[in-house]
Amino acid sequence: MRPMFVLAHLSDPHLGPLPTPRLAELMGKRATGFLNWQRKRGLIHRADLLARIVADLEAQAADHIAVTGDLVNISLTGEYAPARAWLAALGPPRDVTLVPGNHDVYVRAAARHPQLYWGEYMRGDDAPETAFPFVRRRGPLALIGLSTAAPTAPFLATGRLGREQIARLPEALDRSNREGLFRVVLIHHPPISKPARYLKRLLDGADLRAALARHGAELVIHGHDHAHSLIELEGPQRRIPVVGAPSASEARGKHCAGYNLYRVEGGSGQWRCEAIWRSLARDGDTMVETKRIVLGD
Repeated sequence: MRPMFVLAHLSDPHLGPLPTPRLAELMGKRATGFLNWQRKRGLIHRADLLARIVADLEAQAADHIAVTGDLVNISLTGEYAPARAWLAALGPPRDVTLVPGNHDVYVRAAARHPQLYWGEYMRGDDAPETAFPFVRRRGPLALIGLSTAAPTAPFLATGRLGREQIARLPEALDRSNREGLFRVVLIHHPPISKPARYLKRLLDGADLRAALARHGAELVIHGHDHAHSLIELEGPQRRIPVVGAPSASEARGKHCAGYNLYRVEGGSGQWRCEAIWRSLARDGDTMVETKRIVLGD
């Protein structure tokens, strides 16, 4: 019996403030994104709330931290180095695993920026460079990272895995299963979205769900929707829990900044995973536990 392993899950910090953009950088989609930041997002995503979330997370003594994307906002070149510094403060690459979100590749010109600035946090064990899917083995876990980050037209926030990632995913899942590991799939967009999120969906989500139904996983974690959530997908032997995390910096209505913890124990075929949802209360100061559930029960 392996000892308990604690995985913390942060998402969508949308780090601010924005650097002052050059006029040339505000062409196309960035122009609408910049206006949105100035009018709304910059007020909603608060550094003080993110600091409280990170402090509470650190007090939980997690064994590893997963971050499921949207570190930056409109992919200005000047956003990436401060985001790298934030990652470094969170922990070294061996202790923090990242997958990018749609805001991290907001425009085509920034398509390689996540790899250039954050590549060490998105690299598989002994891999010479970043490639998706990647696999990182930490304790009893196989962290399988996917990238749904793809530039889109204005007013769209869709994601795409692409044929190559989906084609390589079965081997990552099957090999990790043969090694007797608890397979955690990290992805920014959820595998399936509500109709109201149609313009923000994962375009090839059906292909991902089909691969998971054939090859299985013990857990899928994601961000993007800025809310705690739990659904289940079909798997080859048992249903697969899919857990969403809220934004780690957001203060808006019922969506308060928060994060998730997963306590994993047991062994192959006899895993037990308890999910704990933690959020800031409406006062903005008090951390509260809003849900504790054994996944798969």
